Amino acid sequence: MVLPEVGIVMGSDSDLPVMAAAGEALERFGISHEMTVASAHRHPEKVLRYARKAFEAGLKVLIAGAGGAAHLPGVIASLTTLPVIGVPVDTPHLGGLDSLYSIVQMPRGVPVATVSINGAFNAALLAVQILALDRLELQDQLRRYRRELEAGVEAQDRRLRRCRGEDEGP
Repeated sequence: MVLPEVGIVMGSDSDLPVMAAAGEALERFGISHEMTVASAHRHPEKVLRYARKAFEAGLKVLIAGAGGAAHLPGVIASLTTLPVIGVPVDTPHLGGLDSLYSIVQMPRGVPVATVSINGAFNAALLAVQILALDRLELQDQLRRYRRELEAGVEAQDRRLRRCRGEDEGP
């Protein structure tokens, strides 16, 4: 059994449609991960146990998604020295801005890297970049991924030019 390297934590299972993208991105790079629900407000003891045991469990990066007051990433960051990446989850009332502000406005001394609202895929890519600092195979995979992105842009540009009846561009 492979121990997970990345922990994906969400405040409730209603966050799963957003946070599943983090798992998909990690799988693309062959990164083992786990997912759990642990609410900073409704079950703080579980959050406390999870964050305090994360390092000993072999986790290297934590991705925490939450909506509304969105304290989960900050609470986790206050309990561990592992890197924590916060994912603000969209909310029906304020469009996720409440979540974004709650996560990004951490006090000095307790950092949380924060991605865009519903940006779980990018959170996972950031986790991969952190893990790649001392793993050449992950650096190579990230370079290939970036080349795929470039190729996608070029393909879109060719389709656009064909639709407009223009010559191929630079």
